[in-house]
Amino acid sequence: MVPVIDAKALARRTPQAMADLRRGVCDIGFLVLENTAISADLVNSTLSMYRAFFLQSATVKALVDMAHTGSTRGWGAARAEQVNPDANPDLKEVFDCGAQLSKDDPLRLAHPEVYGENVWPENPAGFQSAVETYFAKACVVSDGVLSGVADVIGAGSDAFAGKFNPPMAMLRGNYYPTRPDWAGADDFGIAPHTDYGCLTLLATDGSPGLEVQTRDGKWVGVQAAPGRFVINFGEMLESWSEGRVRATPHRVIGSGAERLSMPLFYNPSYETNVAPRGAAPVSAGEYLSRRYRETYVHLQKTA
Repeated sequence: MVPVIDAKALARRTPQAMADLRRGVCDIGFLVLENTAISADLVNSTLSMYRAFFLQSATVKALVDMAHTGSTRGWGAARAEQVNPDANPDLKEVFDCGAQLSKDDPLRLAHPEVYGENVWPENPAGFQSAVETYFAKACVVSDGVLSGVADVIGAGSDAFAGKFNPPMAMLRGNYYPTRPDWAGADDFGIAPHTDYGCLTLLATDGSPGLEVQTRDGKWVGVQAAPGRFVINFGEMLESWSEGRVRATPHRVIGSGAERLSMPLFYNPSYETNVAPRGAAPVSAGEYLSRRYRETYVHLQKTA
């Protein structure tokens, strides 16, 4: 169902890669990318850092709890996020970081919810360096995919040039614990939702769990071993592309096994207009900030 695309073939714009990209972008809203500049070893070592962080005590993790920052940087405990208002808050834990602007940058001062200061745990040792290294490489891969997306929707490969400087990019570590016995129909690792922004580049530990909703309403599992990436697209890009790019609902119910994943949410700069042609302007930052306030429980309380 979900096309698998070779990143090097995509860079060369081979007919098969572009046909598969078009199907993934316009029809399904999901694809799998392989043979990128990010090695399986780098994915595994970064996931290991996240695993070591999440397996620490709640007391230790609370030292970087984003509920105390007023932004979206740091640790989020289980039930700290509610992506679907018709479901209970999600059972997963998260650790979020993003593009770091200078302390006196006007964007950071005006919009701390999307350009806030990263907070880093003391342990495990090397956590910040490992995560920042992966973050930088993931942004480069995302840029390359977006160039291809612009081509397949007929916008031209440079359509997004300059629109992601600085990006509202956020890297997340997700920890899905084993599904508790008491969990009911409204409890999910992450409830059914569409992503908010432009492009999501997801690395996982290879464990099953992610499910994508097809156009006929069925839920189909999607997996990618470390070194392969699941890519999907968000509401912002669907609007910006006038519906040519599809934002597809997805979920993780949870199971008897733990699961780790690392999505990079790659979004344009704050002032980028992401409204379709002819509509009233909507800045990417305003849209993302509103969706954050609807989702993060600590921001819901201050909204």
